[in-house]
Amino acid sequence: MRVLGVDPGLTRCGVGVVEGVAGRPLTMRGVGVVRTLADAELGHRLVAIERGIEEWLDEHRPEFVAVERVFSQHNVRTVMGTAQASAVAMLCASRRGIPVALHTPSEVKAAVTGSGRADKAQVGAMVTRLLRLDAPPKPADAADALALAICHIWRAPAVNRLQQAHAAAAADRGRRVPRTPAVPVRKVPR
Repeated sequence: MRVLGVDPGLTRCGVGVVEGVAGRPLTMRGVGVVRTLADAELGHRLVAIERGIEEWLDEHRPEFVAVERVFSQHNVRTVMGTAQASAVAMLCASRRGIPVALHTPSEVKAAVTGSGRADKAQVGAMVTRLLRLDAPPKPADAADALALAICHIWRAPAVNRLQQAHAAAAADRGRRVPRTPAVPVRKVPR
């Protein structure tokens, strides 16, 4: 499985491609940052992010795109920029028919470090170790993008099984399959 991880941001949008399957060593295929000028017009910044994401999609041909789920922060301006960059990444992938998964920051941290409260240095260190790199990717946005891809590779099999189970249950409900009555359980004295 090849996954493009996207850590959305207007000034620095981290991107990283990881290939592999759960339970096996993973391989980094690329890592970087799509940058925009902080003083540029918002529309131009979003177009620059789109072009950058499209280049990564063209070059690496991922099967999935994992994007950090935007969460509420105190700074509304930061949340808006992150959400806009996130939407651009989702649009680029969806336009090509590539499935998109959203992962929360704490979910990614827990998957990669074992703790949903890990700091950026811990995430970078674990990404370095898991991908057998010489040094942590810089800036932290790039390491976070790789962590998103790793998280998706490790969690996708379980998520797929859950989705299949929900779909099967919904199909069963739609067919109105009669349920067998429960057999009463009798307690046996000891």
